[in-house]
Amino acid sequence: MTALSHVSLAGRSTLGKAWAIAKPYWSSEDRWIARGLLASVIGLALFMVYMDVLFNSWYKDFYNALEKKNEEDFWTLILWFSFLAAVYIMVAGYNRYLNLLLQLRWRRWLTDQYLEGWLKDRVHYRLELKSAGTDNVDQRIQEDLKDFAGLTLSLGLDFMSSVVTFVTFANILWTLSGPITLPIGDGFVIHGYMMWVAVVYAVVGSWLTQKVGAALTGLNFNQQRYEADFRFGLIRVRENAESIAAYAGEPDEKRNLMRRFQDVWQNFLRLMIYSKRLTWFQFGYQQLAIIFPIVVVAPRYFLGKIEFGVIFQTSSAFGQVQRALSWFVTAYGEIAQWRATLNRLTTFHDALEDARQQTRSGEGIQRMRAPDGALALRDATLRLPTGDTLLGRTGVTLKPGEHTLITGPSGIGKSTLFRALSGIWPFGEGTVEVPEGARLMFLPQQPYLPIGPLRDAVAYPAFSEAFGDDVLQEALRACQLPALAPRLDESDHWAHRLSIGEQQRLAFARALLNKPDWLFLDEATSALDEATEQKLYSLLRERLPNTTLVSIAHRASLARHHDRRLEIVPEASGARLVEGAL
Repeated sequence: MTALSHVSLAGRSTLGKAWAIAKPYWSSEDRWIARGLLASVIGLALFMVYMDVLFNSWYKDFYNALEKKNEEDFWTLILWFSFLAAVYIMVAGYNRYLNLLLQLRWRRWLTDQYLEGWLKDRVHYRLELKSAGTDNVDQRIQEDLKDFAGLTLSLGLDFMSSVVTFVTFANILWTLSGPITLPIGDGFVIHGYMMWVAVVYAVVGSWLTQKVGAALTGLNFNQQRYEADFRFGLIRVRENAESIAAYAGEPDEKRNLMRRFQDVWQNFLRLMIYSKRLTWFQFGYQQLAIIFPIVVVAPRYFLGKIEFGVIFQTSSAFGQVQRALSWFVTAYGEIAQWRATLNRLTTFHDALEDARQQTRSGEGIQRMRAPDGALALRDATLRLPTGDTLLGRTGVTLKPGEHTLITGPSGIGKSTLFRALSGIWPFGEGTVEVPEGARLMFLPQQPYLPIGPLRDAVAYPAFSEAFGDDVLQEALRACQLPALAPRLDESDHWAHRLSIGEQQRLAFARALLNKPDWLFLDEATSALDEATEQKLYSLLRERLPNTTLVSIAHRASLARHHDRRLEIVPEASGARLVEGAL
């Protein structure tokens, strides 16, 4: 799969930024379909310009037949017009449909790539800690990608059509209009005066032009709702970046987000079909309407300088030139929106790349493979994102099977030490050694619960399909949640539905199912009574004999479940980690 460009876009021109974001798609695995759709859309657009030329010629022949009272030519031209109109309406509908299909496929690819770049290597967590240039990530992925794909295609194709239309019809209009002499001095001759009138008309009258479009209320309402649901899912990832990173749940998050995007995809496909029908109606209505300013060319007809049919041919060409010249004015709002969207995507792209480079460049605390199977922090200094020292240079080794209790005053950095040991804290110096292939799991004070079926929340970060219903239900009952066992298929916002105590017990059931090698418990039983706390820790020791427990707790009663105690004590130059007695 072709990935997004891994270079900074800062300092490039507007078109350079747009090309850097757009280029990867056209060489991706979707490239042949994309190129085929683009070629079809361009071909249909150019064919519609050719159809306009045929209509322009038809006006002259048709009205000349009327003037000469040639009935045979009249009916022949009526049949020819009917054929041209039917073809034009059909082409316009499919041009719109294929344009929207290309936009949708491009947006789907961009969404997949930006989700990958955001969630991979815990970049999302680093961005939340240092969020410069990345406000409203959900909007950049959900809305800005949609607008970029749509506006880039729309503006590009409209500009191309306007240029081709202007070149084609300006030549026709210049030839048809001929010269006109103004009574200025000895007579001031203006050649191709109708083309110059069209220019003046476009400059003066274009600002009055308003686009009126009909809204498909029901489908558009649903589209907004699905877009909001998708964006809310992205916000949830941002709000719980730390828990997701500690669980290494990025693959499950991406799957859930793309599942929500599927609703957007399916509804928009239906919206495309109705938009195609609406386009057919609009273009059919336009073919029946008289829309060109015949009055402008009438004086030359009354002077006997042109035939009757030339009035309508010239009027048609005049309207085409005027609309083509009005492109910059009518598209000004969309151009401004496109540039704003492009700037937001550029800063987001560069923020992703900066975070990715920092992760791989050796800055901060580096994660390395442990040579002896132990989890260790070597010569580490933990800092806050501001640069202030939280924990002075220290080192600690946690051996497999040696359950460790970490204590210390509130706010001294115990949770940050956990983050460093689990390999997700980037600020500071030193290394953390993690055994190769070791599965680390983090149970915070308030667990992260994905929105959806209860079975997904229990199994997280594993996929719920990996466990049978009986296994999931038994884990819930073992952790004193028997009322939840029959509700595995019930979907809800479980973080709002369950109490903190229930959430903490559910997290223990999750640990039983995932069977990590190292289990970090950061005051994971703070909302439970002491008796329940003892039962759950005993359950972990019994069911997970190969899991090493590392706990942060304030209750002395938890000491019985651990083999070692480490205490963080405050000092002037930063806290220090010392051995303590159980």
